[in-house]
Amino acid sequence: MNNKMNHPLITVDGRTLMDRPLEPPNFVVDTLISQGLHILAGSLKVGKSWLALWLAVTVAKGEPVWNMTTKQGTTLYLCLEDSVLRIQNRLFEITEDAPSSVHFCTECALIGQGLEEQVDAFLADHPDTMLVIIDTLQMVRPIHDATYANDYRDLSVLKRLADKHGIAILLIHHLRKEKAEDVFHRISGTTAISGAVDSSFTLVEEKRGSGRARLTCVGRDIEYRELELRRSEENVWELVSDSREEPVLREDRIVVLLSAFMSTRTIFIGTPTELSEKIDPDKSEGVTPKKISRMILQSVEALRKNGIAAVIRRSNGKRVIELRRADSVDLEGAGEIVPIDPATVDQPSGEGAAGAVETDSSLRGGQASRPAIRRAQFRGAAPYPAQKRGPHGIEIPWGEEEQRNE
Repeated sequence: MNNKMNHPLITVDGRTLMDRPLEPPNFVVDTLISQGLHILAGSLKVGKSWLALWLAVTVAKGEPVWNMTTKQGTTLYLCLEDSVLRIQNRLFEITEDAPSSVHFCTECALIGQGLEEQVDAFLADHPDTMLVIIDTLQMVRPIHDATYANDYRDLSVLKRLADKHGIAILLIHHLRKEKAEDVFHRISGTTAISGAVDSSFTLVEEKRGSGRARLTCVGRDIEYRELELRRSEENVWELVSDSREEPVLREDRIVVLLSAFMSTRTIFIGTPTELSEKIDPDKSEGVTPKKISRMILQSVEALRKNGIAAVIRRSNGKRVIELRRADSVDLEGAGEIVPIDPATVDQPSGEGAAGAVETDSSLRGGQASRPAIRRAQFRGAAPYPAQKRGPHGIEIPWGEEEQRNE
């Protein structure tokens, strides 16, 4: 038997993938540093280590990084070019009090020679770890020829380590002196280094000793941006400006929008276009039909905790979004939907966009209406029994047909 045939390819088709609920990447620093492997490169003595130290302390405290929220947790800083005394002196400059959740180490093993096991052991003792910083990358690399294959092999080990534990690993590295049109081409080593990481950051001073620098950012889970920084008297890099003019639609924003939308409804069934027009009629939130399906699929658990069961399915070949507001007994652990002022919410008129089905849970004529939905108890986003179909092949919620005939 040919061993090459023992492991067939495991594939997923496009339709299934687009209908599958998946968790979005976790960000240690919102919109900037996600879980995965990242590299921060800069010239000698530009202030990379000061920035790394400040990041380690700030994430451990759970404080914002340049107006971006952080996910608080334990941090590990492998400051391999520094002494304990130097780290102590720098800590007293950047903060009044360092938390016990930030850890420092000045010696460690090399990649493939014990480093992975050392990090595994630390994470086992500190399961809430969010960020590991290795300063510098060269200090943990074994001695071998600087080839594309070797660069990719070394960084792939660290990439697998970050992905296995769901943490962010930030590598501190150097830039070449040679100028280049693309600053990322100045990262020391072969292009395998930039190719193996999830994000690359370069810190370049305007002029040596000026205390002003540009942090250029690019990555798989972040948008390209340039941050202008200024080094304070306490050696903390402070934000001067951000090239990103308009804020990115955060993943949890969809939970807020849908919670407000469903606060006056018990059910919505419609296409992505119909739902995006309902919750973002003036396009100010940037919720497009393409984005809304992805954001709901990646927020199913968060919506469930807010009392909304979300299902994306197909009906007559069309993608349909089904939202149901559930009582706390329906969704285990679900939170209560806080009512908001109906005047600020687009009230259903009974004539939604073509094909959309909505049920209003408000009072009619001063009298409480009887429930428009007769539903069985369920847990999570369990499917409902077969329903009747109306125009456009959209299923009619239970009780809706009786209500129409009254």
